[in-house]
Amino acid sequence: MKIDNSTFESVEEFKYLGTAVTKQNSIQEEIKSRLKSGNDFYHSVQNILSSSLLSKNLKIKINRTVILPSVLYGCETWSLTLREERRLRVFENRALRILGPKRDEVTGEWRKLHNEELNDLYCSPNIVQVIKSRIRWVGHVACMGERIGVYRVLVGKMEGKTPLARPRRRWEDNIKMDLQEVGCVGYGLDRAGSG
Repeated sequence: MKIDNSTFESVEEFKYLGTAVTKQNSIQEEIKSRLKSGNDFYHSVQNILSSSLLSKNLKIKINRTVILPSVLYGCETWSLTLREERRLRVFENRALRILGPKRDEVTGEWRKLHNEELNDLYCSPNIVQVIKSRIRWVGHVACMGERIGVYRVLVGKMEGKTPLARPRRRWEDNIKMDLQEVGCVGYGLDRAGSG
């Protein structure tokens, strides 16, 4: 593509502000990249976290301040599928296993904590709930009105023909479902979708 005296190459994907942007607008590669980053941070502090000298509360704080932010960077625009939700939860549970084993009350043997026990000890919303709660900005944009450019980008319709088949669920539909799930109803997306 040539604009004025500048030539731009057409690419399948590129990085913008540390986030992978693909031609198909797929977030799967971005989530893989974020999980890889989270794994790198996890392994860099694993020796510290495996120490029995640290309390469980301190280990949870390290997880929240070092590991999770590396995974959650740029998640405000993610609309997750069930597969992606599962991958994120698996990562989170693996990272929370730093809390150590538990002694079985009946047999007296040590065993790994079950996922439900990890969630009870963590006492915070899980990673999927955090991601879904961070998309509240969509509601603010939806309330801005049609004159604002950001609103037009959010609810804009693409021109051209659509393929014959059942239409895929739109990003906007996923956002509405996520907002309802986290209890943010009435942010104006219903009005936005009708305009």
